[in-house]
Amino acid sequence: MTNNLLKVGTLTVAPGGKAVGVEELKIGDQTVRFPIFVVNGAQPGPTLAVTAGIHGAEFASIEAALQVGRAITPERLAGRLIIVAVANMPAFLARAIYVCPLDGKNLNRVFPGQADGTAAEQIAFWLFENVIRQADYYVDMHGGDLIEALVPFTIYHDSGNAAVNQASLEIARAFGIPYILRSESLGGTFSAAARAGIPAILTEAGGQGIWRPRDVKWHVDGLNRLMRHLGMIKGARPRPVATREFPQSFWLRSDHEGYWYPAVSVGETVRQGQDLGHVADFQGNVLQPVACPANGVVLFLVSSLAINPGDPLLSVGA
Repeated sequence: MTNNLLKVGTLTVAPGGKAVGVEELKIGDQTVRFPIFVVNGAQPGPTLAVTAGIHGAEFASIEAALQVGRAITPERLAGRLIIVAVANMPAFLARAIYVCPLDGKNLNRVFPGQADGTAAEQIAFWLFENVIRQADYYVDMHGGDLIEALVPFTIYHDSGNAAVNQASLEIARAFGIPYILRSESLGGTFSAAARAGIPAILTEAGGQGIWRPRDVKWHVDGLNRLMRHLGMIKGARPRPVATREFPQSFWLRSDHEGYWYPAVSVGETVRQGQDLGHVADFQGNVLQPVACPANGVVLFLVSSLAINPGDPLLSVGA
C-alpha cells in the first residue's frame, strides 16, 4: 500500500509520524471514547489494524495493546499501524461482561454495525469504517471475560473467499498461538473484516479479570511475530509454531438459571459423550446434564457458579 497520510477520526499522521489520542463518538447524550495509537511508518508497507477491549473486561488484551502502542516508533515501522486499545469504553468502565451497558448488546455480534443503530451498533460502525476498513490485515485481541477461563487460541472466519481464508489462516499461524479454530459465525469483528476482503483473526489469551504477564505476553509476542512476518518491523521471520487446527468448535450454553458445576478443566482432552458438568436448580437438583458433543479439547470454560439462560458454559474445539 502507498504510504501517505494516515487519518483515523481527527488524527492525521504523515509518513514517519506517530499520534496518540482519544477519539470521541457522540451517541445521544453519551460520549464514547476510543484511546488510539496511529503510527505511519518511515518506510512503505502494509496497514495493520488492531483492536482490544471489544469486551471491556478482557484486560490482558487491553494491556497488550497499550504496551505495543507505546513501544512502536515510526522509525522502526514499514507500513502503518492503528491500535484501538479500548474499543468498548462503556463496558470497560462499568466492568461489564459480554455486553455494552448502553444498550445491552454484545458488541462482537453486531459488526459491521449501523450508523443510526443502537449504541453497540454505532460503536461497531465507527470502528469498522474508521479503523478496520483501512487495514490490509486485522487482529482483534480478546481473552476470557470476568467469569471465563481459557487456554489461548486464535479464530479465523470462513468467509467463502478462498484467498482471504488462506491469508487469514497464515496470519493466525504467524501469530504463534498453538490452537487455531475456523468459524462460520457472523456479526464479529473478524468475520465482518474477512467478508470485506480483509484477512483477519481474533486472538484469545487471559481471563477472569486478571492480566497476568504470561497472558499479556501471548498478545504482545503475537503482534510482534505478525509484524515481522509481514515485514513491518526488522527481525527474522518468526519460527513456525506447531499448531493444532480445529475445523469446528462447539459452544455449549445453559437452558436454565441456577448453578453451574463443570466437571472438566480448560486444556483438557475430552471424548464424545463424556460428562462435562451440569446445571442445577437452586435446590441443587440437576436440570441440565452437559455431555461432550465430539472428541476434542476444552478451550473455554465459564468459572461462575451463577448461570442464566443462554449463558455460555464451555467450548470444545473438535
